This record gives sequence, structure tokens and C-alpha cells, in this order.
Amino acid sequence: MFPVRQPAGCFMRGAIMSLSFTKMHGLGNDFVVIDARQNDPALDTPTIRHLCDRRFGIGCDQLVLLTPPTLHGADVHVRFFNPDGSEAGACGNASRCVVKFVGGAPTLQTAAGLLPTARDGDLVTVDMGLPRLDWQDVPLSQACDTLHLPLPTPLDAAACSMGNPHATIFGDASRAEALGAGLEQNALFPERANIGFAQILSPTHMRLRVWERGAGLTLACGSGACAAVVNAVRRGLTKRTCTVTMDGGDLRITWRADGHILMTGPAVTVFHGTTA
Repeated sequence: MFPVRQPAGCFMRGAIMSLSFTKMHGLGNDFVVIDARQNDPALDTPTIRHLCDRRFGIGCDQLVLLTPPTLHGADVHVRFFNPDGSEAGACGNASRCVVKFVGGAPTLQTAAGLLPTARDGDLVTVDMGLPRLDWQDVPLSQACDTLHLPLPTPLDAAACSMGNPHATIFGDASRAEALGAGLEQNALFPERANIGFAQILSPTHMRLRVWERGAGLTLACGSGACAAVVNAVRRGLTKRTCTVTMDGGDLRITWRADGHILMTGPAVTVFHGTTA
């Protein structure tokens, strides 16, 4: 049994005090995966915050909840929750972990749509779908060119949606910690945003750090890597296939001619446990 102690003032449903989970990660971006396909634990926001807490709970960048699919062609319905309890529309690294958890090459039902997948040994590929490039779709709070956002000079950011809002700033990737929190909450982003800081190393290689909304600076962000490549290609900075190096390791991102984005990388199971 893996003990999860309840901090003072934290509410946790008595009905789910015993809860099976799997701890997984993709390039150090770590997740608590809960399989609710047979029995839904009805997690509420305080419980999600508790489970994600690294001191009093299990600890993770996101909690991933698996439920039965509701769309034709899907094998599993996947929901992603940030440590602050808010729900994310997409998560690339977590999607790869779900593929490994479920087995085979399942089609994932997410808020961002149906995501086909494939496996090649230890590597998992997820078709992350089509990026959305219009300002309304990111979304932004005002009409503007999504290749050059009206942020304070000298921040020249580009934006797109990968099922969740992303802005990419090209230049020095080391600025993520200093600028990420403020930009996540900028009024231009009505739903907050994931903020990527990218340094172009070559036409096929970039360095990236991402401040994730609701989670802070993480070791890797799959949807952020997809967004960074899309924005780099739109600016003529890279080719359509690019290696993205993050603090936790590398992803290979391909923006296909049909507009779909393929993300390839590893997924690792760390341990299985039960809350007590």
C-alpha cells in the first residue's frame, strides 16, 4: 500500500480513500494515471489537488483520468487535470503514457478530438491533430496576428492552439522561470496559456522550455513542443520535422503536409500504488 496523508484543511472524499493508480512519465513530465473505465471514483477539485501535491499526496505535473469512450472509433476517453485542479484540453506526454498503459495502439478520445496512435518499440507516436491558428481559436482576448502577439517589447511571441492555448517566444530558452508565470496570466490569454521559450539550434533542432498553465515549469511539454514547431515553421525558422530538446529529453515533431502533427517519444511506467 502506498500511503497518501491528508494535509490539514484538505478535503478528500471518504469513498475514494483507497484508490489504485499508476505513476508514469514522459521525459520527466510526470503523471498519476487513474483507470476509471470500470469504476468511476468521481474525483472533485480538492481531491485532484491533493493527489497532485508532491508533499502531502502522490505528486505529479498532471492527473490523468481514463473513462469509457463515448465517441465511435475511440478506445478510451482521456481527461487531463492540472495540479491546481483545472482541466486541460490536451497533453502530449500524458497521451503517450496512456498508450503504454492501455497497450497496443489505441485511439484516444480527448477534449481536443480523437488522437490516433502508433508504437515502435519503446517509442510512442501520437497524431496530435491539426493546430488552430486563428486568434479566436487560441483563444486570445482581441483580434491580432497570431504570428506576432501584442505582448510587451521585446517579447515577439507567436500563438496557436493544440487543444490548449500556447504561445512561443523565440530567442533565449533560459527566460522561462523569470517570465513564465506573468505571461501565463497575461490579459491577452482569457483562458491563461502555456508559454514556450524556444532557441533555434538548426533548421531541424530547437531547445525548448515550457511554463505550463496550472503546473509551472515542467521538464517537458508534448503539446508545447508541437506548438513550438508549428510556430517556428510558420516563421520560416525550421523544417517541418524537428527534434525538440527539453530539460527531460528529446521529442521528434513532424508537421505533415496534410496539417496533422505527429509527436514521437518515450513513455515510462514508474510504479503502481494504492492510496490509503
